[in-house]
Amino acid sequence: MKPHQTAYERNAPDHRVVERALDTSRNTVYWLEEAGAQTRYPVLSASSRSDLTIVGGGYLGLWTAVNAKRRNPGQRVVLLEARNVGWAASGRNGGFCEASITHGDENGRTRWPGEFDRLHSLGGENLDAFERDVNELGLACHWERTGTLAVAVEEHQVSWLQSAEHSLDREAVQSEIHSPLFLYGALDPTGTALVHPARLALELARIADELGVEIYEHSTVTGIHTDRNAGTVAVATEHATVNSDRVVLATNAFRSLLRRNRLMTVPVYDYVLMTEPLSADQLASIGWSGRQGLTDLANQFHYSRLTQDNRVLYGGYDAIYHTGRKVREEFEERHSSFARLGSHFFATFPQLEDVRFSHRWAGAVDTCTQFTAFYGLTHRGRVAHAAGFTGLGVGATRFAAEVLLDLLSGETTPRTELEMVRKRPLPFPPEPAASLGINLTRWALDRADHRQGRRNLFLRTLDAAGLGFDS
Repeated sequence: MKPHQTAYERNAPDHRVVERALDTSRNTVYWLEEAGAQTRYPVLSASSRSDLTIVGGGYLGLWTAVNAKRRNPGQRVVLLEARNVGWAASGRNGGFCEASITHGDENGRTRWPGEFDRLHSLGGENLDAFERDVNELGLACHWERTGTLAVAVEEHQVSWLQSAEHSLDREAVQSEIHSPLFLYGALDPTGTALVHPARLALELARIADELGVEIYEHSTVTGIHTDRNAGTVAVATEHATVNSDRVVLATNAFRSLLRRNRLMTVPVYDYVLMTEPLSADQLASIGWSGRQGLTDLANQFHYSRLTQDNRVLYGGYDAIYHTGRKVREEFEERHSSFARLGSHFFATFPQLEDVRFSHRWAGAVDTCTQFTAFYGLTHRGRVAHAAGFTGLGVGATRFAAEVLLDLLSGETTPRTELEMVRKRPLPFPPEPAASLGINLTRWALDRADHRQGRRNLFLRTLDAAGLGFDS
């Protein structure tokens, strides 16, 4: 038996409220549907030669393509996507574009104390540059630099926020967003922008195409190997091969084309609900005039935000791993996770009891043991890779793309000298140890949330070893 209930459990609505709200929802990604995502680019059908080939049409691959052409407009750049541009994590995340490139300040200070100040500065510079790109490239992605509000919903969490620069007592946090659960808050007014995830991906593809990048969809890469006679790397699909001087692998949660990276990440499923648009009265009942991104402080945390048409996105909490590092569409439908999220939503906003959910969906997050991207070069410096963004890749992938291009250039830059870039994190163990360890960690994190945040010996041991598991 759990020692005590969390605030979400103590304030849970009648289960019939949740079931009614979910009854008309569709298992469809709202962002992709709203953006009209569809196949826009041809299948690779003929073999060719390129200066740079990019595998993966999500944010990392798209930013790499755009910035490669901006660095050297004359080079031939090919991008290969297994399905449609942005269909995976890049088109279905919460749309939080954060300044942090270290998965939060605490994670950065713990892992790279000697260079955290530099990493913090680079993250801020990256977000500012991202905003300039949105304006200068004309990226129609619903950009709103509204910041983030972190809230305490348990008494023991209040002290965690009291030293924040922009801390808010109960009255002040309630003036920002009205919820009976919010006891205290901390506002980061500039460190986060909100975007429409799918529109951002499609807009980056549009810019890449205009710059001359050759984009191919439904062109699954089946393998890469060095062609020693030609001095290139052959990137093979089912129908054709691109012989490339340099290659970037940007496949993230999916099985790596590099054997050495297959234990470096695990795919963890994150679940999301989207409400119907709120009426003026419903919106007034919760306040939220600042339109900040919203998150709580639990180990199993929630995140929430408003869309341009005033829907509420509500996601997080469950982080589900499937034995064998599997990524499958059937994992995206999980009623228990959606019902739990719905219950937590109505505990947070009981004044919205009559609101229905229009969409529900899930997606795989690429988690690594340092919770933020790792980097590397293989094939004698011709193939660069990055993965492990752990759910905070909207902003960090832009930075990572610059790192990968720096690495492939062979030049030493301030980015390539970072310890975060030079050193690989510890891998996850193979099965069955991975599944046992991850599920034990999830249990321990849930237990900590039910014990005023107190971490047991198992979690403290993981912390000391620099290992972990996060959504």
